[in-house]
Amino acid sequence: QPQLAESGGGLVQPGGSLRLSCVGSGVTLSYHVVGWFRQAPGKERERVSCIASGAGSGVGSTHYADSVKGRFTMSRDNAKNTVYLQMTNLKPEDTALYYCTTDCSGVDTYAPWGQGTQVTVSS
Repeated sequence: QPQLAESGGGLVQPGGSLRLSCVGSGVTLSYHVVGWFRQAPGKERERVSCIASGAGSGVGSTHYADSVKGRFTMSRDNAKNTVYLQMTNLKPEDTALYYCTTDCSGVDTYAPWGQGTQVTVSS
């Protein structure tokens, strides 16, 4: 069955950088949109960014939340069936559990989600 696995999180100081990875298993990520979401304790899940599928209109296009625009960048490595989220100039408010999914809306109940990877930005 389709599964996703996130990795690359960690503890960084403000202004630092991390690269998160989302690896697909049983699903070819290049065929799908892929979204990154995050959730902090006591807060609702927030859409961070999305990348278009590898086919059709809008192929390769990306979208970023205003809060991360200019700091985060999504990319694909189709040979590794992996989607990345490069995060730079991290801020304390970026602290959250980060998830990836084959959905940019966040409401597709059938889209797989990974376990998540924790990002902590501490002063």
